[in-house]
Amino acid sequence: MPTILSIQSSVAYGHVGNSAATFPLQRLGIEVYPVLTVHFSNHSGYGEWRGPLLSPEDVAGVIQGIDERGALSKVDAVLSGYLGDGRVGQVVLDAVAQVKNYNDKAIYVCDTVFGDVGRGVYARPGIPEFFRDHAVSVADIVTPNHFELNFLTGTESTDLGSLLGAANALRARGPKVVLVTSAILSADQDHITLVAVSAKGAWKISTPKLPRDFTGSGDITAALFLGSYLNSGGDVPRALETTTNVVYSLLKRTHELGWRELALVPAQEEIINPTYQFEAERL
Repeated sequence: MPTILSIQSSVAYGHVGNSAATFPLQRLGIEVYPVLTVHFSNHSGYGEWRGPLLSPEDVAGVIQGIDERGALSKVDAVLSGYLGDGRVGQVVLDAVAQVKNYNDKAIYVCDTVFGDVGRGVYARPGIPEFFRDHAVSVADIVTPNHFELNFLTGTESTDLGSLLGAANALRARGPKVVLVTSAILSADQDHITLVAVSAKGAWKISTPKLPRDFTGSGDITAALFLGSYLNSGGDVPRALETTTNVVYSLLKRTHELGWRELALVPAQEEIINPTYQFEAERL
């Protein structure tokens, strides 16, 4: 059974960060050690929220406590997402180094959470630069959305060719796999395209664009890709298919229910037996 150390945000109401990632990973049969970077009442998209942004010392202390239980040595992958405080970035990299010291086959998946199309950069100053200048080169897998990919590579990719060029440029800086989680290409405005690139090739899946956005969808995409990657023995196209099938089925069900927040509990069967099935196209 794989084990993931997941360092990202948490909310009491709704599903973003660890509140989006933990339950689906557990439903896939994966053990999760969630470490919180913030604990808010709700995600910031509501405009108002309450709760603490945890200090780097607090985050590091939780990880140290996990290690003191002898559990850090059991970790197969580290997943990081929303940092809250940019100084937590170094805590994440320290944890990655510590886990890899125990297990040289462990991987680090960096979900570069700092901005999105239409919103621009929403993370605190210094966080986008931390991902670009430090985390990307350490990560084994990075999962930017379209906006974040362009920022990380200094490009303005609009079609499939330029998107692949940017993904390969990012992979050349260290990561073994780049998953672009939500691209809207100029030639196909009615679909959301996911693209995965590795040394073995590149694959894409396009799904019909739903009539609204879903906060937390990127968090669950990164988590499911990691979980599916671990469960499949590192099979990138299979992980891409599993992730896309589950995420699209969950989002479609959420929309049908009329929920603002992801309907993870009522739609949990979609995690195991997704209604919608897509095949990865090799590029």
